[in-house]
Amino acid sequence: MRVERIVDGGYELRADGAEAVAEANRFLETVRLRGLSPATNRAYAYDLLSLLRWCTATAQPLATLTAAAMSGFIASQREQNASPRSINRRLVTCSLFYRFVTGNELAPGAGAMVTASHFRGPGRDWSLGLFRVRRRSRHRLRVKTPRKLVEPLTAEQVREFLRSLRRYRDLAIVYLMLFCGLRSLEVLSIKLGDVDLQNAELRVFGKGNRERLLPLAPPLRGVLLDYLRLERPVTVATPSLFVVLQGRRRAQPLSLAGLRSLFRHRRRSNEQIKNANAHRFRHTFGADMARAGVGLVVLQRMMGHADPTTTLQYINLSLKDVAEEYKKAAAVIERRYEQPA
Repeated sequence: MRVERIVDGGYELRADGAEAVAEANRFLETVRLRGLSPATNRAYAYDLLSLLRWCTATAQPLATLTAAAMSGFIASQREQNASPRSINRRLVTCSLFYRFVTGNELAPGAGAMVTASHFRGPGRDWSLGLFRVRRRSRHRLRVKTPRKLVEPLTAEQVREFLRSLRRYRDLAIVYLMLFCGLRSLEVLSIKLGDVDLQNAELRVFGKGNRERLLPLAPPLRGVLLDYLRLERPVTVATPSLFVVLQGRRRAQPLSLAGLRSLFRHRRRSNEQIKNANAHRFRHTFGADMARAGVGLVVLQRMMGHADPTTTLQYINLSLKDVAEEYKKAAAVIERRYEQPA
């Protein structure tokens, strides 16, 4: 059983004589017809692949699936070292697929343990403001997700990484993450027509194909001009902005694997930037904008988040920021309570 990509950015499962696979492909076709992004289609496909492989290995019929039985699926995912976020996403996909096939919600079943109801005050959102929010009436099967504080890159780490780049293309890719906060797939999806160098603007299509317009910082605009003028082949059939510059795939669109290798090779060769992956540059952008006083709503729009609570995770103060602010405050407090000589 495997996942294969089909036309129009869709995906389907391939296996012989499996009724559940046919149902999964009907589900994936419906997802594709809804106009969801290829990345979303791909995620659904691999989530269903994990579920059906587990059902096959445990002889679990899809029709008799319950939340209690899904505990075995969770256990198998943990054995494969899947992250809690990935497990929770797959559980949601499994619930959607079960409802698609049977027309019913996934029953708890004896021995199921879902998220417990607990008192959270009079229905208020304490993170974003004191307004009422509706309570959830249905509790989902999920695993606990640890809250991790991702440290942004330091200024010296960013400078060290930039010094290691030898091409305008690579520098432009990193600048798009550092000055615009783009995701890896957003960088790869940029077309030539999305870049307006005259007005210093960039059109980006993010998750869910949501469009946003971002300004181009002067250093980024200059590097893009140099890349287009000096490095990008003149005879290119693809409208993609970033292409392969050498080898058999020259002038073809840059792949996700190629973009990841840009960061991976430099992390391995320099211990100082061992944590400098693509998404950490995006996180550094969020932290820099927050330090500069950019408001939550504006930052949410710039980073392409549908939910403002996601933006809050990016603007959490780093441990270094907390220590520096504490030292400043402690010095003021010390002077306030200083005893006269």
